[in-house]
Amino acid sequence: MLEIALLCGLAVLAANLPFLTDRVAFAIPGDKLKKHFGWRLLELVILYFLVGGIARVLEARVTSVQPQHWEFFAATGALFIVMAWPGFVWRYFWRKPGL
Repeated sequence: MLEIALLCGLAVLAANLPFLTDRVAFAIPGDKLKKHFGWRLLELVILYFLVGGIARVLEARVTSVQPQHWEFFAATGALFIVMAWPGFVWRYFWRKPGL
């Protein structure tokens, strides 16, 4: 049960991480390379598969891994995008003071 809670927390953090930092690929400072939405979307996709890989490892520790089809990835991808909503709103819709 603890693993599920940690995995959900990790998924929420990973979904919002591309919108919380200006570093491209979490390494290159944003002042050297402008981080536009395409970079954030690419990071979001990479983090989706990274969290999915961690979930698969956790599942393999408990039971045999179930085969997944496109429906699973469509549903979990949509859920991951919904989890990214707070970071997206903070980055693009929230009014910054002095701007």
